[in-house]
Amino acid sequence: MMRPAKRQRAEKRGREGEQQAALWLRMKGWRILDQRRKTPAGEIDLIAKRGKQIAFVEVKWRRNAEALDHAIDEYRLRRVAAAAEAVAHEYAQNGEDIRIDVLLLAPRTIPRHIVNAWQP
Repeated sequence: MMRPAKRQRAEKRGREGEQQAALWLRMKGWRILDQRRKTPAGEIDLIAKRGKQIAFVEVKWRRNAEALDHAIDEYRLRRVAAAAEAVAHEYAQNGEDIRIDVLLLAPRTIPRHIVNAWQP
């Protein structure tokens, strides 16, 4: 189990990573609709919209780029997909397409945006 101080540092880094991800997405033309959306199925880090596309985005921050290769797995993607399914109707109301994206961040690296990461 993670010690409270270590957990708090990890939580702080995660929040900072989400802020960086939101800024990066805005620079790419996305509008952030929501952040840290909690649902009974789990939490969605970012919900973004560009044109007719709504993206439910899982953000992963790691200390180094090599660790990003193992930052996301099917279990985490399934949880994000379940959470997105629970609230998609609130964000995609006018025929928008929805998808699950992943944004991987590490210091001194360009964010890695995995588009449509979940395809059941």
